[in-house]
Amino acid sequence: MESGRASKTALGVAIRRAAHQLMEQPRILDDPIALRLVGSGHPRLMERAMHPVGRDFRAFMAVRSRYVEDQLAVAVAQGIRQYVVLGAGLDTFAYRNPFPDLRVFEVDFPATQLWKREMLAEAAIALPERLTFVPLDFEHYTLAEGLRESGFDFAQPAFFGWLGVIPYLTLEAFRSTANAIGRLPAGSAVGFDYGLRPETLSPAGRKAWDALAGRVAAAGEPFQLFFTPGELEGELLRAGFHRVEQLDYEQLNERYFKDRADGLRLSAVKLGMLATAWV
Repeated sequence: MESGRASKTALGVAIRRAAHQLMEQPRILDDPIALRLVGSGHPRLMERAMHPVGRDFRAFMAVRSRYVEDQLAVAVAQGIRQYVVLGAGLDTFAYRNPFPDLRVFEVDFPATQLWKREMLAEAAIALPERLTFVPLDFEHYTLAEGLRESGFDFAQPAFFGWLGVIPYLTLEAFRSTANAIGRLPAGSAVGFDYGLRPETLSPAGRKAWDALAGRVAAAGEPFQLFFTPGELEGELLRAGFHRVEQLDYEQLNERYFKDRADGLRLSAVKLGMLATAWV
């Protein structure tokens, strides 16, 4: 991701979340803001996202947000009052936040954040009072520096959402962010997705991965970082986390897609793993 331009992949993800609102019932993620933000402005991309071939990708984009927001709800019930969306892109949680005492920090590259704010204004979506934008150029500032300048309270625990980011990072950048969260007070946590090492995938999974990797590379945002579940857990434990939950497609299907009349499920191509780690 180049710091001087907005993210193209963020638009694709938001469009698939919007397409999910129209194509699947009941919805895995109820996100009317996504439709307002991108639904009417990109008809050709919406049409492509609504194609049956894209069903698995729509399902994964929806369920990863649902999973993190479910984990956030548990954290709020336990007293968390700070939520940080890392690499926020066109994430819409802050604009449909059901928790009146929860302060939301959206962290992203300045160019992507400016682009998002322009789209919000065009869609007449109001900025919530308890939302703080944190424009952060990671080439010049650390996450801790950016949050400190934005009024984040380091003495209190926080929940972090980190979706659609880790595959684009270097290992050094991943460790820097994990270490920053791992130093926060007990009760802090992070929910995220990550990609499995391509060589561990099935032939069908590798074919799907190659196609997706080609598209994001063509958009100028190539994949760089992958883990096995064991490698990922080791990294997090070394960063200061004491417990890690990881869910694969079978566990996600059991939790979120069981007994659906429309048969919507995640396929075995393994688009990614979902996880939460607690400090």
